[in-house]
Amino acid sequence: MTSSERRNGDKPPREPISITDKRRVDPDTGRVREHTPSEPVTPTPQREPDPATPDAEMHPGYRTDRDAGEHPDRVSELTADLQRVQAEYTNYRRRIERDRRLSVEAATASVVAKFLGILDDLDRAREHGDLETGPLRAIAAELDAILSGLGVVAFGEEGDRFDPTLHEAVQHEGAGGDPVVDRVLRRGYTFGGGKVLRTATVTVVGGPTPPGDVTGTTSADDS
Repeated sequence: MTSSERRNGDKPPREPISITDKRRVDPDTGRVREHTPSEPVTPTPQREPDPATPDAEMHPGYRTDRDAGEHPDRVSELTADLQRVQAEYTNYRRRIERDRRLSVEAATASVVAKFLGILDDLDRAREHGDLETGPLRAIAAELDAILSGLGVVAFGEEGDRFDPTLHEAVQHEGAGGDPVVDRVLRRGYTFGGGKVLRTATVTVVGGPTPPGDVTGTTSADDS
């Protein structure tokens, strides 16, 4: 620049500005660039959404109701799978509840069985009148209340109809066709809605003989 130009106040012409992006990773795409840092950067064109492009092409994981309508077999298959899984879960839950209930009943039976000998001793003491007064009476009443709360019920009374599933007969007298309990030697117990914990030990006597079935007699025609 000459001194005359400076005195006139003229400014020198500006050179064009060139910007070089030396970043290795493209901020728009997130990929490593393949061009050298000295090459000019060309902006990556952005894809504008096309209203005519289906949503399934824009978003591969997206499914519309129209797609479900075009594949009814697939929908039916998935529905059947869901129903089968739900049924399996329901059966599993019922089986778990049943096993839990059986475990509780087995534990209750195991504990109550250890008290049966004590109950037999209390029954013998009651027959001799030892539970009418005194502290033993209170202990027997408290034990009966505890076992009743666990669902334990005693059975076996004189005059009951003999039932081989509930009674164990050690003596049988008489020849009647409807035997009944004559004497209770040891009471039985049930729990959990009728499950037999122990059968009752009894003696049995035959019931009255039905009319017309009398043996050992002589009719008037035979005399």
